[in-house]
Amino acid sequence: MPIPPAYALVATDLDGTLLRRDDTVSPRTRAALALAARAGARHLVVTGRPVPGIRGLLAGLGYRGPAVCGQGTQLYDAGSGRLVRALTLDREAADAALGKIEAQVGPVFAAVDQDGAEGRTLIEPGYAMPHPTLPAQRTRHRHELWAAPVVKVLVRHPELTDDALAEAARGAVGDLATVTHSGPGTVELQPYGVDKGTGLALAAEYLGVAADSAIAFGDMPNDLPMFRAAGYGVAMANAHPELRAAADEVTSSNEDDGVATVLERVFGAGPGRSVRRRAVQSDIRQ
Repeated sequence: MPIPPAYALVATDLDGTLLRRDDTVSPRTRAALALAARAGARHLVVTGRPVPGIRGLLAGLGYRGPAVCGQGTQLYDAGSGRLVRALTLDREAADAALGKIEAQVGPVFAAVDQDGAEGRTLIEPGYAMPHPTLPAQRTRHRHELWAAPVVKVLVRHPELTDDALAEAARGAVGDLATVTHSGPGTVELQPYGVDKGTGLALAAEYLGVAADSAIAFGDMPNDLPMFRAAGYGVAMANAHPELRAAADEVTSSNEDDGVATVLERVFGAGPGRSVRRRAVQSDIRQ
């Protein structure tokens, strides 16, 4: 039996973190994840993508465990292909939230991720998908976005920066939804109080471990709640400044195997490993 590691979970975001620009995981990073697994740690994907947008990718990785999807709205068991839990955004509240945002900043373009393991991504006229590899179906009118239950709404503005839009949206929607900034061109609304931190906590409970036994990797402000729930947060060199400022450590970029760099040190260094839980050592922030 291997000696239990300092971290029972390796929680990774996908886009801009574990994945390279071409949606692949490098051989070095795959080897580092295998190193962590041999030490007894479980890999936990924590992503903003909904379940339909990651199933093929997880299969290619040989990933068999639970995955947190849709900004914490979905817990999916990749091994059984079963959606364990899903939280939907009230559609009337979502439509009202969009109205409040538009009253603040002018017209926006919207899309939705539908509920369910087979849910579709619907985009209204004018909305451009920030990630072209993810499938989407265009609608003719906004009201068609609400045809079925949704887990989150994606919002884009023709002129405002993502940071400005996210800030304005938070001020406008109040407790109608949680607002997240999850990537270039991606400001999202999900059920109020739901985020990657709550998703990590749910997955940790499902696995029978503590959330703060996780070492977490991310690149955008939507990863902040995950960092707060985890024991140690690592931001990529390409991360948003807000996440880098909150991280315990900044590693190299997703293109330069930043996840692998840390995992090799943590799980390959033996008893003298230099990364410890935040409660033990909190002065490593960069």
